[in-house]
Amino acid sequence: MPHIFPDFPVGLQLWPQARRHRGLQEGYTFSLLENASDTYHFSILTGVARVRQAFTEFIATMPEEAFFILEFYTTEPIAPDQEPPLPTIHYSPYMPTTEILSHLAPYWDRLLHDGFVGFGLANNRSSQEMFYSEEKVMTFFTDNHIRLMDQLGKTGIPHRPELLLHTDLGHDHLSLLCLERETLPDCLQSYTDRELDYACFCRELIDTMEMYPVEESLSFFFSRKEQKLIEELLAQHQSYEEFAEDDFGAILLDWNDFVEECCTNFEGDLWEYRMGLQLRDMIQHVISTCGEPLGNRITEVLKEPDERFRQNLSDNRKRLDDPGLTTTAEHFWYNGVIRNAGVDLRRDLIRQGWYKP
Repeated sequence: MPHIFPDFPVGLQLWPQARRHRGLQEGYTFSLLENASDTYHFSILTGVARVRQAFTEFIATMPEEAFFILEFYTTEPIAPDQEPPLPTIHYSPYMPTTEILSHLAPYWDRLLHDGFVGFGLANNRSSQEMFYSEEKVMTFFTDNHIRLMDQLGKTGIPHRPELLLHTDLGHDHLSLLCLERETLPDCLQSYTDRELDYACFCRELIDTMEMYPVEESLSFFFSRKEQKLIEELLAQHQSYEEFAEDDFGAILLDWNDFVEECCTNFEGDLWEYRMGLQLRDMIQHVISTCGEPLGNRITEVLKEPDERFRQNLSDNRKRLDDPGLTTTAEHFWYNGVIRNAGVDLRRDLIRQGWYKP
C-alpha cells in the first residue's frame, strides 16, 4: 500500500473502502495515562523499519534488565456471530536487555509483519514499557515524555496530535500463512511454511526465554513515583521491609501464581501455604496505606485472582489466622481453607486440629 506510506506491515490489510482514505500517515500522539499525573501513553503508527529502530533505541534508555512480552493467538478465528478469540500473553523473567535483543535477532522480520503476533518489553521498576500489537500499533508508557519525543523525532516519526490509526477504519490483521507467498516482502521469501507459522516461532521464543503465561487482567503499569511510594510503605513495615526493593508487579504475579496452584492442587505444607497468604497480607498493607487512586488500581488488578481464591475456600466458619497476626474481616483469605489441599497441607491441618481425618 505505497499510497499510504512505505514499509507498511504485510500482516495488516485495509478493507477496500479504507484504502481510499488518504489520512493515514506515519506519526505519534501522546497523552497522560488515565488516573496518572506523571506517566504518558504514546500511540505510534509507522513502518516496520522504524518500529525496530524505535524499539532498540528505547531499550538503550532502560536499565540493564527488562522482561520480554509476547502476545499471540492460540485458537483459530470462529464464526462471525461468536466472540472473537483473545490472544494469550507470555512474560519472560527479567534478563539483560542485550540478551533479549540477541534472542530476537532471528525473528525480527516475522514479529514485525505477522498480524497474529504482538511483542514488547518492560521494566516495572523504571516505569517503562513498549509494545507493538498484533494490529501493528506501537505504544509506549513512560514518565519521561520529553526524552521519548526526542527519540521518535530522531527516528523520523513526526508528532501528529490528530493522528488517525487504521484501527479506526476497516481492516484485517492476518498471520503470514494467510497471505500468498508472492505478496510477502523479500525478507520473508526464503522462510519455509513452518518457519512462517507464528505458532511455531512464538513457541521457540517462549522456550528460549523461559516465558510463562499471564492473565490479561493482570496487565498493569505503575509510575516511578508510585513504585517509590510502595517501596517506602513496605520499608516502614517490620515484616515487609525485606521486600521493599522487589518489583511490586512481580509480587502481584506471585499472588496470582499461588492462587492458580491452590485452584488446581496445592502440594505444599502449611508453612508454604501461610507464606502464600502473607503475600496477600503484604499487598493489602499497600492498598490500605497508599491512598487513592493507586489503591483502587491495585484492587482492580487483584479482582479476578481474589475472586477465584474466595470461591475455592471451604469451611468458612473458621479462620486460619497465623498466631500473633492481627487480621480483620477484609482479610478474607484466612476465612476457611482451600478445597484442593494436598497431602502435606491436609496432614498439617489435621495436626493443628483444623478437622478430623
